[in-house]
Amino acid sequence: MSILLGPRRANLKAQTVTIFSVWVDEDETSFKEALAPFAERTGINIQYEGSRDFETLITVRVEGNNAPGYRRLPAARTDGQLRPVTAKLVDLASFMNVDQLKQDYISSWLDLATINDKLYGVFYRASTKSLVWYPVKAFEEKGYKIPETWDELIALSDQIVADGHTPWCIGLEHGGATGWYATDWIEDILLRTAGPEIYDQWTRHEIPFNHPSVKQAAEIMAEIWFNERYVYGGKTGILTIPVADTQTPMFEEPPACWLYRQAGWAPGFFPEGKKAGVDSSFFYLPPIDPAQGKPVLGGGDVFAMFNDRPEVRAVMEYLATPKAARVWIEKGGFISPNKGVPLDWYPNEVDRTQAEIIKSATIFRFDASDLMPPQVGTGTFWKGMVDWVNGKDLDTVLQEIENSWPKTSN
Repeated sequence: MSILLGPRRANLKAQTVTIFSVWVDEDETSFKEALAPFAERTGINIQYEGSRDFETLITVRVEGNNAPGYRRLPAARTDGQLRPVTAKLVDLASFMNVDQLKQDYISSWLDLATINDKLYGVFYRASTKSLVWYPVKAFEEKGYKIPETWDELIALSDQIVADGHTPWCIGLEHGGATGWYATDWIEDILLRTAGPEIYDQWTRHEIPFNHPSVKQAAEIMAEIWFNERYVYGGKTGILTIPVADTQTPMFEEPPACWLYRQAGWAPGFFPEGKKAGVDSSFFYLPPIDPAQGKPVLGGGDVFAMFNDRPEVRAVMEYLATPKAARVWIEKGGFISPNKGVPLDWYPNEVDRTQAEIIKSATIFRFDASDLMPPQVGTGTFWKGMVDWVNGKDLDTVLQEIENSWPKTSN
């Protein structure tokens, strides 16, 4: 899809569109650079404001009838933040080429921005959590192969054990946020075993938190987490190793652990001098039930539109095209959810492989714990995972989390 600057758009020059977002510093610079060619070509004056207090300020501004031309939302909370303001948002299907959007995005991206059958957002940036990092050189020297199924992942774990090593790096400790790492595992496994419908029902509490599918996901997780031969430091290590240090033993010679399920931001905590794609790379966390396809757990950034004016429509349409992200993609550190973006635009293997994983996904979902009420998602869910690793019965843990769900959130 492209922007056509014919007679219908002849009056766009010198019109102003404001964008309010959480992007600051380097991200702000990259976003402005990405939009600069479009602004120059159309003559639209794009005014950008970024703030780390975006989530608070945007609500205040909307309630005060001072909304920007359109906004960016943290995707993990897209559903929760879009719903309260849908009355003030523009249904993008009223002017955008929906057939083109369906070609450019897998259905998940459109579904996640659709409320009451109206499309309120277009996703611009994406990230994935469904990755397993591994030590490249040691992996190659051992002749290990990238697993493409869950059975192959378990077989690889067993082979690492047979070779006298410990396969998994797992650590939960993260101060006041201890426990979140375990929730990511359950969410990834649930998508691979029960599918997106059960996942969405669980997130919205349309089924109980302790639904049999959730228990099954936890039990599959336990086959790795609670196998003392599999985990560096065993349960004690899981409970005491900080998340930021979990992957560090992977860089020893030989590696003290070989597999680390973590998001694409993991290189931010690599030891000094170690490089992503060179010292440690990653593969897609394999599917479990073939019927559930290739789901990906992650996040993304979505733009929604408050003011229905021709110049705002033009910018929104542009943001849905591959070209809108090309400058940022080529700078590095940016992944687009748009399938139309050529993989050769990505400047390095790390970005390109993540983009390929997202492009090949059959289902995409956000972190469930972020979508749940905070007293559950970042409260009893986190705590319950720690209690479980500490030895509390799984049924008891899941029931306690279920009991904590606020009654008004059903």
